[in-house]
Amino acid sequence: MNETLKIAVQKSGRLYEGSMKLLKECGIEVSNGNNQLRVIAANFPVEIFFLRDDDIPEYVQDAVADIGFVGENVVKEKNKEVDIIEKLGFGKCRLSIAIPKTGVLQSLNDLNGKKIATSYPFYSFLFSQRKNIQASIHEISGSVEIAPRIGLADAICDLVSSGSTLFTNELKEIETILFSESILISNKTLTAEKKIILESLRFRLSAVKKAKNNKYVLLNAPNNKLDTIFGLLPGMKKPNNSAISGRRLEFCSFCNKRKRFLECD
Repeated sequence: MNETLKIAVQKSGRLYEGSMKLLKECGIEVSNGNNQLRVIAANFPVEIFFLRDDDIPEYVQDAVADIGFVGENVVKEKNKEVDIIEKLGFGKCRLSIAIPKTGVLQSLNDLNGKKIATSYPFYSFLFSQRKNIQASIHEISGSVEIAPRIGLADAICDLVSSGSTLFTNELKEIETILFSESILISNKTLTAEKKIILESLRFRLSAVKKAKNNKYVLLNAPNNKLDTIFGLLPGMKKPNNSAISGRRLEFCSFCNKRKRFLECD
């Protein structure tokens, strides 16, 4: 029986919509997984597992899933044995140290002997070691930003996107320790057949990303202006041009059926 590539996707939350949108932009027909833990694509040899984002690196490491769409911050925190294949370009955020806007704390050096609340204890500890900060790391899950206000910690290390949550809780960033976005990770021991499927998927991913950065421009112009136009239009290659004379056809942009003849100038 032909193999399928098992893809782990966050079942809800920040990266779910971006992951499912990307798969559909790749031409892969798959349902959104409402109330399901596993769905099979209709037109491509992949099956999607909907999992907690924190579990995805471990499941990929243990070959429960072959590849996964997950935040780089989660991969760094979980520190599992997986291959990082490529960045996917959505779900961008940053992991930052934040302190109260008012108070005695003003810089990283002021965190010596203080308590830092975080949902990322492993990466926070590594950062404090690199910066030679002797702080106590307190792991909590959810509502990290409220910790200084209730006396649980002096500072926090948490994900920041727009910064509105920090502003609401009267906190300010003093150091970004990781810039993160959604990435594609892979198990280190894929079979040859699964590697072929993965390369086919990566080709589609690459095409989608390139298409988002390019536009198709169609225009009519006099022959004596072509060199000037070619010099102005950006692109990887020289634009194509076709001579027209007499009459040209106009087509409907929706059904592509001929509408009428137009006289060329």
